Amino acid sequence: MDEDSFWQLIEDCRPTEPDPDAELLAAAVTECLARSPLSLVIGLAEQLSWALYRLDRKEYGHDLSDDAFLYTRAAVVAAGRTAFDGVLRNPTAFTPYATGLIWAERLLYTPDRAYERITGEEWDRDTRYSYESCSNTEGWAG
Repeated sequence: MDEDSFWQLIEDCRPTEPDPDAELLAAAVTECLARSPLSLVIGLAEQLSWALYRLDRKEYGHDLSDDAFLYTRAAVVAAGRTAFDGVLRNPTAFTPYATGLIWAERLLYTPDRAYERITGEEWDRDTRYSYESCSNTEGWAG
């Protein structure tokens, strides 16, 4: 899955009704992936990790705990490509997510849930980029 396909899937699965914690989005993405080839699930996991890694920077971290920072970064991803790109261009665009504690924790588990539905087994996932807070050493340098 390339980056454009990742963002298109997020857009295609976005609910029309309010979804402040991205629970409906996560369910829709999981459902779509569970009907897809395993390669798509793996690709989404990689793209999601890459997006979260790119947002793992000290200028966004504010005074959030590691978990709150991770879930808030997931909310930026859940908001879509335009919001994501806006935050990358202008770190102050992250502030409403951080100060409003907008979380999208469930989005993090969509690849794992889809993998389990396809294979019947738990996934011991290991992606190229870690999405855990403070893992982007370049983003936290200086």
